[in-house]
Amino acid sequence: MKKIIFFIFIIAIIASATRASAQKFQGLALTPPMGWNSWNTFACNVDEVLIREAADAIVASGMKESGYQYVVLDDCWEAMARDNAGNLVADLNKFPSGMKVLGDYIHSKGLKFGIHNCAGTKTCAGYPGGRGHEFQDALLYASWGVDFLKYDWCSHGTANSEETYKTMRDALHTAGRPIVFSICEWGDTKPWEWGKDVGHLWRITGDITDCFDCEVNHGSWSSWGIIKTIELRKGIRQYSGPDHWNDPDMMEIGRGMSQSEDRAHFSMWAMLAAPLIAGNDVRSMKKEIADILTNKDVIAIDQDSLGVQALKYTDNENGVEVWVKPLKNDDWAVCFLNKSEQKQKIDFDWSKHYIADDVSNKILDTKGIQFGIRDLWSKKNLGDTKKRLTAEVASHDVLMVRLIKQ
Repeated sequence: MKKIIFFIFIIAIIASATRASAQKFQGLALTPPMGWNSWNTFACNVDEVLIREAADAIVASGMKESGYQYVVLDDCWEAMARDNAGNLVADLNKFPSGMKVLGDYIHSKGLKFGIHNCAGTKTCAGYPGGRGHEFQDALLYASWGVDFLKYDWCSHGTANSEETYKTMRDALHTAGRPIVFSICEWGDTKPWEWGKDVGHLWRITGDITDCFDCEVNHGSWSSWGIIKTIELRKGIRQYSGPDHWNDPDMMEIGRGMSQSEDRAHFSMWAMLAAPLIAGNDVRSMKKEIADILTNKDVIAIDQDSLGVQALKYTDNENGVEVWVKPLKNDDWAVCFLNKSEQKQKIDFDWSKHYIADDVSNKILDTKGIQFGIRDLWSKKNLGDTKKRLTAEVASHDVLMVRLIKQ
């Protein structure tokens, strides 16, 4: 009995020391992560051929060149039970070569390997979760060359979310391989208040769905369209920044909305400094979809090193909202979002708008400083802020401009 008590005491000391010294890996996500995730289009219909082809398409389409790095394999990659040693095991019918070989292939393309699991006892699709196996799983992920872990929140019971995610953070740090840690507890326990020192990004909403402005009720939970997702969380922009991002979920671009809606979706994710994780079938996307996803001028707004989430400046004037985002070098991004069902006219007199942002402590004062105006979708110069900005914006579309300090 004394030996058992002593052993338990030693384990407690080791666990305490690990927690005291552990932290998240710093500097892995100084700008919002960019990549692709399998779930939105394929759900459980995944296998190693699909993931390899997706990696190939990310390179061939220009997405890699535009900044997309992570190829994230979501739920359903596992066998239904751990092995005799308690290790996670890939479903060999879907992934006969195993996870290490798959990760090596993704790395050979100059991309990074992401994987999914869950903080509960089971994943959302019913596969083995990570509860009680965090340190064992972290070592396994490291051995496979994993670079990004999306950690979901199904089957969590009465567990405390902050402490549960801290345990996985500590396990990843102890395993020693730098892995971006994506907290996915859907915003239920306000992860923006505790996530900065735990993960690199955290979901702020439930699952997104491929419509512009809708709610799909599943009974005990709902999926949210683009506008509903944007509107669901307010007053949390101050919690987001380099290495710790608010995450409104993966993108639905190329999944059935109109081209205008896809363009508005991408623009707003960039304004929100959101992770840009594509969710479409990149193997067969049309050129107009690839053009949206690889618009480097818009991506630059998302990836701006200042890392400030946009401020909604005006609300619903004829269905049009004006969002502003301070950028490095005193530039600004401004997005006119037309949520209405009709085309709307824009007539914006810059001289009448003095915009002070209390998060970045930046001020947009066009009376004191003159800016050139660049339309980021038409790729045309629209003069400068000495003159009114007049334009028409189609329904469910945007006018997105960069103000360039002169």
